[in-house]
Amino acid sequence: MVEKEVLDKLIEKAFEMKEKSYCPYSKYHVGAGLLAKSGKIYGGMNIENSSYGATICAERTAVFKAVSEGEKQFSAIVICGGLEGVEPKGSEVDYAFPCGLCRQVLREFSNPKELKIYVCSTKEKYNVYTLDELLPHSFGPEHLLG
Repeated sequence: MVEKEVLDKLIEKAFEMKEKSYCPYSKYHVGAGLLAKSGKIYGGMNIENSSYGATICAERTAVFKAVSEGEKQFSAIVICGGLEGVEPKGSEVDYAFPCGLCRQVLREFSNPKELKIYVCSTKEKYNVYTLDELLPHSFGPEHLLG
């Protein structure tokens, strides 16, 4: 588990990034706070495009930002999301889980048994999973690199 003080910073970063998301089409704002093994925190938000295939999720934005700065190992990510103008009611739909592409990208740079994924409905309410729980029987670099 991530220390409470660090988790609070990750949650703050995710909610900060959610406010900066660019989602004029879906109106579904997502923010992410990514913790590198170095201890540095990276933020990401979803960025939509009128050509939907060019859209990028918050989690991949954070990972690619971190990798572009030399980070290649991560220990935790916090994800928050929600439809514009809709307050969370505490149901499962209020949690923004990473999509399949994001899970695979996280797998590239993380130990699936160790990476903690926190999904938040509010700053105080979250659930935590390992990547292995969300992406069982995954394919990773060790399959190709030995």
